[in-house]
Amino acid sequence: MNNFEFHNPVKICFGKGEIAKLPNLVPAKASILLVYGGGSIMKNGIYDQVKNALKGFNIHEFGGIEVNPHYETLMKAVELVKEHRLDYILAVGGGSVLDGAKFIAAAALWEGSDPWDILAKRYQMPVQKALPIGTVLTLPATGSEMNGNSVVTRWETHEKLAFGSPHVLPQFSILDPQVVFSLPPIHISNGIVDAFVHVIEQYLTYPVDSPIQDRFAESILLTLIEEGPKVLKNQTNYEAAANFMWAATMALNGLIGAGVPQDWATHMIGHELTAFHGIDHGQTLCIVLPGLMSLKRKNKEQKLLQFGERIWKITEGTTDEKIDATIARTVQFFESVGIKTKLSDYGVGREVIAKIVDRFASRGVKGIGERGDLTLDQIAEILESRLS
Repeated sequence: MNNFEFHNPVKICFGKGEIAKLPNLVPAKASILLVYGGGSIMKNGIYDQVKNALKGFNIHEFGGIEVNPHYETLMKAVELVKEHRLDYILAVGGGSVLDGAKFIAAAALWEGSDPWDILAKRYQMPVQKALPIGTVLTLPATGSEMNGNSVVTRWETHEKLAFGSPHVLPQFSILDPQVVFSLPPIHISNGIVDAFVHVIEQYLTYPVDSPIQDRFAESILLTLIEEGPKVLKNQTNYEAAANFMWAATMALNGLIGAGVPQDWATHMIGHELTAFHGIDHGQTLCIVLPGLMSLKRKNKEQKLLQFGERIWKITEGTTDEKIDATIARTVQFFESVGIKTKLSDYGVGREVIAKIVDRFASRGVKGIGERGDLTLDQIAEILESRLS
């Protein structure tokens, strides 16, 4: 196992009725910017619960944060924070709203000349401070409620970039599984596969003698495989919704990635598909991952075989036959929860391949993945294999 440091201070309030605890979680004298998305919280009652819990607090509201939050929109929220001298961000929504809140919190105190540098120059200019954040999660998927990661889209340039910082870790996150009851089914499907691939990116690399992390990761995968379809079949199944929600949180709170190599190439390529074509994030992961698994079968051979045996019970055949069967079962799972896995399923053709490769090249990227050896030519090969 590799050396690591692990610290996650996020307080989780999990279960029915936990929104009522907000007055004890938000500082009493806080001037709050309440941020949310397209208004679903008005329909499902979450907005009213939050506002009732925070009666007497100084609250300004900012709605309309998009799926794949837009930099241009978030900067308007930053101006609101500065204008009213707000000092606390409360995000009520799914991963996009939470990611947007993290950028707002960092950009509000950014001392550089261009807040886009928070993302574009994340390693050269790391975030040094941010406003405190609390969250009320309404969509299990990204794990943003218990990590310091954020992904933001710049609409005018069709770029989608990420940053991470311990300064934007939420102080608390409220997780009430009942929010799942009113979600559109496609949001649940995307959440299932997003969490699944989060685990894969930290698990499907190469062995470093880390049985605890491997078993934790496998338990999350198995839970998503077992509980995800139950939620899709009956969204008001509270126990299934609770297990799904907690699995999505555990998939990306840092625990299973401690001391092990991590990949993230599938996410990096997938982000470009979203940036250029607006394909849902979860859908892009299901397009890219099977091609990456096949191309990198030698690098990932030991973990692919372990994944196939422990998760899909694949034990018969040659090494290549077992890997092929493992990839096929993974695709079958994605499709069983309602996610298509080919570029042609989304009306995207070969022309996107050169655009994505050129985008990586323009950033000086030579290789990605856990070994840094997934080349630009191989990115093109992966996408070519996923055309139809």
